[in-house]
Amino acid sequence: MIEPHAPAPPGCPPSWSAPGGPGTPARLPVRPGTGRFLVLAGVFVCAACGLVYELELVALASYLLGDSVTQASVVLSVMVFAMGIGSLAAKRLRPLAAAGFGAVEATLALVGGCSAMALYAVFAWTGDWGGWWADGPRCLLVAFSLATGLLIGAEIPLLMELIQRIRRQDAGGAVADLSAADYVGALVGGLAFPFLLLPLLGQLTGALLTGAVNAVVGGALVLGLFRRDLTRRARWLLMAGNALVLAILASAALLVDDFERAARQAVYGGDVRVALQTGVQEVVLTGGRHGRPLDLFLDGRLRVSGRDELRYHEALVHPAMSGPHARVLILGGGDGLATREVLRHPGVDRVDVVELDAEVVRLARTDPALSALNRHALGDPRVRVTAEDAFGWLRGATPATYDVVVSDLPDPGLTASTKLYSQEFYGLTRRVLAPGGRLVVHAGPVADGPRAYWTVEATLRAAGLRTAPYGTGSGHTGFAAGPGRTPADRSRAPRSWGFVLAARTDPRLRLDPDGPRPSVLTQASLAAGERAARRTRIGGLPASTLVHPRY
Repeated sequence: MIEPHAPAPPGCPPSWSAPGGPGTPARLPVRPGTGRFLVLAGVFVCAACGLVYELELVALASYLLGDSVTQASVVLSVMVFAMGIGSLAAKRLRPLAAAGFGAVEATLALVGGCSAMALYAVFAWTGDWGGWWADGPRCLLVAFSLATGLLIGAEIPLLMELIQRIRRQDAGGAVADLSAADYVGALVGGLAFPFLLLPLLGQLTGALLTGAVNAVVGGALVLGLFRRDLTRRARWLLMAGNALVLAILASAALLVDDFERAARQAVYGGDVRVALQTGVQEVVLTGGRHGRPLDLFLDGRLRVSGRDELRYHEALVHPAMSGPHARVLILGGGDGLATREVLRHPGVDRVDVVELDAEVVRLARTDPALSALNRHALGDPRVRVTAEDAFGWLRGATPATYDVVVSDLPDPGLTASTKLYSQEFYGLTRRVLAPGGRLVVHAGPVADGPRAYWTVEATLRAAGLRTAPYGTGSGHTGFAAGPGRTPADRSRAPRSWGFVLAARTDPRLRLDPDGPRPSVLTQASLAAGERAARRTRIGGLPASTLVHPRY
């Protein structure tokens, strides 16, 4: 794979000066120093665009396919591998470095710029096909990662050839200059994606704009600086190719709003009322009017359904409220539905809600359907809402404060939630429990995910808590019965939720005899849910920690 180089005979001119050779001096329209600066500036911009493509694929894959660690590992490992192959393949283009670089940049702009829209389209319109296409979106993700990596890998050898043709430099110095421009550009691209492109433009428009910048800079560098190295036919082909790429990207950018609406309807159905991208996640509300049940989706996963939320929230809250419950802490629960159930109990003096996304809280307070569903619970004077990460908030909380802690968080199998199901997190939660206090945890589906469920239970015990596991079922066959499911999962959704009640002493799983009567949950169904959960027990599971997540 590596080409051997024999030393040149004494007195022979270097290969870069041979007419037509790979290193023939370029005929530039500017001074060599200016030309060298322009090439390094091109390296800077191309590196920034390349990293944006990588991050965009990782972010979109994590949103559409879940498990951000796995998706990031697949994208980055495939891209790095492909970059190596692309670098080797680019050696054959060295005699045509200028034309080759222009073609590579135009292709990269088209592939990278359109990748987000193509992935989203496949997920939206074919994601629920199943059968042989069950892994279609993942295969397309690998294909885009491979193609993008090949093209990015081809850039550096061609740029090395171009910069050496401007002014001959020892190989180590040239590599150092190119690497410096490349790494600084990657830094700028890496910071621009989360802090500029994603919040201001979104994933689709941000990728299209990055592709346009890539095409303009690549085309301008070749046609402006190395145009004398190109034949007339090559110049026209390169100009036509870049114009076509820019036209495609511009057309897609003009249609992106209509595309998003159509794709969103394909994913969520035709009754989307609210769709917004917060600084934390995408929030979508469907239904809630004309007799249609309300659904709340966070990052494409069903978090609340008006069909079944009462079963979930009654089973989550009411067993934990049997006992002292003057001060209650709710971790998550920005939709206000767990708070609604807590406030049904007499004797509640204060409820603290710690929710990461302030926009979810705003919707819970102002959206007519959602606020009606939670009975305007977040507007109760006893309720105080803090928009903060639950883990960080618990580290600064006053010890022995709360009689009840309700952990209403997404499934532990989601990577973003893993730390909120760790031994360290439950240790912090145990610290804020008052003597005799109880903690209840939503631990994912019991029957469909027993290993994750019993890992949560083992982690609670490792944090020094005694546990009482239980579950409850969904009343709607085939419905996505719980947080953490995507719309495409409805046909194969789990039909049970799992919970764990925990305390310093053995908790008693019962309903408060002096409390309100739940609409769905009964003492008999609670006991049945406990028996059903215990039948799925997997013993000997290790606890999940921050440094060794087990979900």
